[in-house]
Amino acid sequence: MRAKERQKEDFSEFRNHSAPEVEQMDVDNDQQEAALPREEDVERMDEESEEENRLKGEGSLAVSVGDVDILDEDTLHSEIVWIRSLPWRLMLMPKRSHTRTKSLGIFLQCCPTEVEDIVPSTWYCHAVVEFSLERHLENQEPFSRRIEHTFCAKENDWGFPSFVSWEDMTNPDEGYLRDGALHVRARIVADAPHGIDWDSKRLTGYVGLKNQGATCYMSSLLQTLFFTTKLRKAVYLIPSEMDDHERSVAFAMQRVFYELQFNVKPVATKKLTRSFGWDTWDSFMQHDIQELCRVLLDNLEQKMIGTVVEGTIPRLFEGKMESYVKCTQVDYTSSRMEPFMDVQLNIKGKKNIFESLDDYVASETLDGDNKYDAGKLGLQEAKKGVIFIKLPPILNLHLMRFQYDVKTESNVKINDRYEFPVRLDFTKYLKEPEDVPSVYKLFAVLVHSGDYHGGHYVAYLNPSGRDQWFKFDDDVVSACKVSEAVESNYGGTTQEFLLSRSFTSAYMLVYVRESAIDSILAPVLESDIPVALTEALAEEKKLEEQRRKDKREDHLYLNVEVLTTGTFHSHQGYELFDIRDNNAIAFKFLKTTPFIEVQEEITKKMGYKPGELRLWLILPRQNSTHRPSAVSPQQRNDAITSMICSAVDGTVFAETLSPDIGADQLPEYDISTDNLLFFKWYNPMTGILSFVTFFPVPAGTKFGDLAPALCSSVGLPEQTPLKFYEEVSQGVVELIEPSTSVSEENEFQDGDIICFQKSVDPSSSPSGFPATVEDYFRELDTQITVTFHDATTPGDIGSFSLDLSYQLNYAQIASHVGTYLGVDPMHLQFIQPNPTRPNCAGHSLRSSFSGTLKDLVSMTTRLQLPSVLFYQKIPMRIDEFETKRQVHCLFYGKGFKETELLLFVDIDSTIRDVISTAKAQLLSEHNCEIKTTLRMLDIVNSRVFNIYSEDGIADALPTNKVARLEVVPPDEMVLGDDELLVAVAHFHKETFQTFGAPFCMRVKDREPLSAVLERIRSRLELSQKDFEKYKVALVRNGVATYYEESDGEEIIRLSDFKLSSSLSYPRCVLGHMPWIGLDHVNRNPKRNRLFLEKAIKIFN
Repeated sequence: MRAKERQKEDFSEFRNHSAPEVEQMDVDNDQQEAALPREEDVERMDEESEEENRLKGEGSLAVSVGDVDILDEDTLHSEIVWIRSLPWRLMLMPKRSHTRTKSLGIFLQCCPTEVEDIVPSTWYCHAVVEFSLERHLENQEPFSRRIEHTFCAKENDWGFPSFVSWEDMTNPDEGYLRDGALHVRARIVADAPHGIDWDSKRLTGYVGLKNQGATCYMSSLLQTLFFTTKLRKAVYLIPSEMDDHERSVAFAMQRVFYELQFNVKPVATKKLTRSFGWDTWDSFMQHDIQELCRVLLDNLEQKMIGTVVEGTIPRLFEGKMESYVKCTQVDYTSSRMEPFMDVQLNIKGKKNIFESLDDYVASETLDGDNKYDAGKLGLQEAKKGVIFIKLPPILNLHLMRFQYDVKTESNVKINDRYEFPVRLDFTKYLKEPEDVPSVYKLFAVLVHSGDYHGGHYVAYLNPSGRDQWFKFDDDVVSACKVSEAVESNYGGTTQEFLLSRSFTSAYMLVYVRESAIDSILAPVLESDIPVALTEALAEEKKLEEQRRKDKREDHLYLNVEVLTTGTFHSHQGYELFDIRDNNAIAFKFLKTTPFIEVQEEITKKMGYKPGELRLWLILPRQNSTHRPSAVSPQQRNDAITSMICSAVDGTVFAETLSPDIGADQLPEYDISTDNLLFFKWYNPMTGILSFVTFFPVPAGTKFGDLAPALCSSVGLPEQTPLKFYEEVSQGVVELIEPSTSVSEENEFQDGDIICFQKSVDPSSSPSGFPATVEDYFRELDTQITVTFHDATTPGDIGSFSLDLSYQLNYAQIASHVGTYLGVDPMHLQFIQPNPTRPNCAGHSLRSSFSGTLKDLVSMTTRLQLPSVLFYQKIPMRIDEFETKRQVHCLFYGKGFKETELLLFVDIDSTIRDVISTAKAQLLSEHNCEIKTTLRMLDIVNSRVFNIYSEDGIADALPTNKVARLEVVPPDEMVLGDDELLVAVAHFHKETFQTFGAPFCMRVKDREPLSAVLERIRSRLELSQKDFEKYKVALVRNGVATYYEESDGEEIIRLSDFKLSSSLSYPRCVLGHMPWIGLDHVNRNPKRNRLFLEKAIKIFN
């Protein structure tokens, strides 16, 4: 039988699998009966054993080919092996190259087509496979090759189309064939699969978290915090009953923790990120896990202030270290105690965690030009360093795998092998031993797979602290060995089959003090969760289930929006209500419900008696208005869907019985003779047009006859002369003579709006308000709805809309917005939309702006977009704020580490003032004290274009770029008459193709070229071998003249770097001067960094 046909039978047998029949036995007594296993128990144990076998994470496959000639005819398959609940098999087939060279192809196939209906098409599974061909000659090892692949429905087989040439396979000297037979094996190690019914809760007792797009880093951190049970108990105890549950970070964390504890399916995190104030874009942007840890713990710590759990986070995570400077020649020591929440360890060039810690506490010698200023004792040689004083119960160690690489002039991930222990003794790094042993147990390993530009995070956790490890990969949780959690994540390359992949390595380690494990990781019981929180979460879940049910049945129902006169009274402007925002009362009815029953039900639910409420349909008219319309007696028994669907968004008006009438029900309405009219009163004294009343008007009634009743409704004497206007549509208002009658001839109908006012001389009206209804609507046409967005927050957080006149000036706009926000208008700054991206902020608006609102929104009006302005609250008056200059800087510290700075300086400040402000901010916000001289550089196209003079004006700095701040090397502090500062930049072939990080270099007249090159190599931290790949050139006017090797020592001449006598530039403007070019391949092309990446923020 052929292998393919045999496999079909195997799968057919699997589908129809049933337990073997067990012959019934006669028994004489209960004891014998009890001693024998029952048939159902045997079946159950067999099924459990079979299922457990299929869940295993590794396995082997083998194929023996008795006659290799059969491979010429067809593909050969192995038997099926189940690993991680998926079927796997080997495939052997002949392959020919384009040169007709024949070879043997070996592939591993997952979920063959014969069983693809058993597994959902969304499955995928990552596996590492080692193929091997056995060799039977003495002292010959099997020929092995290894693959690593993520198998899925579209790529369900992977391997080698040319594993070994046919010639070598059949060559007796190679030893692959024994008596003509070939033996092939494959060893598979597979991760838990995604996209199938992998029951993490049943298999491990835990559940995972759903990935929103790129939130694997957050999932790994949340799982780590969840299993830190002492923290989980504290989070449960944060009072959140009075919070807005949509925006409360505390309640969202409580929800995630509760669902992770009790759910049986993976937990969603969308509500959590929504509470952070993040939008959908943030969910698809991968951030740094250590940065999120700091921001989230800081947010929770703030929420705990003033509660019974205040101080929990510092007690769990905060330690103390001492920064010191100790003079070696005099008796003087300066020290400062500093708290820390994590320890960042340098791993570059380090073999293990102990070498990193030794480096962390190693002292630095301050001598030469870098002596310590000891005050009255002057400059002294000293030792500078840090030492740990107190360690926290939970120790977070951040492995600095992402660093700047001077060889490639880019940020890269360091994948070097780096070892860390399961048990860590921290005693030697303490200044003095603590009262309890400083011995820690590894609790969590947070792992990153990929490179600097992206990748995937997973967490390996030891929840009990007893070396029972589990892997948390988003929504999939699986048990794993200690070696998989620890050794497999050392990083680097290895020949061991089960050890780590080259781009997978530990990024963050969490250790728990051994003596505190029972306290820190104690189980969380239901009794530890406040009853109020449990009830709130249960109620929320109940409402969600009801919403899901309503959504499933939504097609059977129709929404009815009910308007009342209260809506009309609160509305200003055209129409009786705002079609977009009308505060309607919502009801839901089956589409087949008769209209009369809908009216009866709404009457009851709104608290009225039968006959006290009547519904009017809100129907659209041809002139784009929306007015109430009567329901005929013949329509009242029609299904609601045939009537409401013609209304505006299913909207109706509820006419209700007024208690002033003294009747017990509404009067009958004669649809053939009556017209239901709505009346608005305009008061020129206040400039307000407002709805006052409505009533049916019999046909033939003159408007002058309505005057007494209308005057009474607004508190005027009944004999007051009135003027009447019909509000026909937006922008169309017609004067009505008092002698005009309500009739079809005059085109009056149900729902018409009549505006009235006192009949006065327009010239006698008070200044500042329109004199007539016509003037009011004319001015209303000059108003516009403007939406204001908070420029400092994402999405629609902090957004609102105001109806404002086109004619408002800057101060008036600020006054309206300030009143709405409850802030001083002088503490607001406005920003116009970006011309190319109107939904983003562009240039700020000066408070001296002399135009009107119409000028500001002209761009969005022209593009037929909603009118938008951005605003931000500022810490000082706008007139003072506008005298400040914002300066973006990147400070390049030791090891090319970048620190972002946003400085506020006076516009008339000098560069010296900017540098002083930067030093102060580095000390106050980044705990980085700079005692040496700094300089500010202007970088243009990856070249140092300018070194700003300290006497230069800060306002002259470019606004669209980030200036560079760096420490001035000691040998460049003062230049001699025979010395010059020249620019050095990287390029490839063409001098205009510059890239990377440029820098400056001191050169001396007639200095040997070899000395300059050695300083450049040292500055780049390159080995001699790597630097030999660089070609060095003098670039003048865009032309490169390469320095050639020669027997004699070439010297540097300053005249080569000076401009011709006809040109003159300041000595610090390097962009116009000849420069030293380093010609080599750009190993990591990237755009110039002009703007800074967005940091993680939690806005609530």
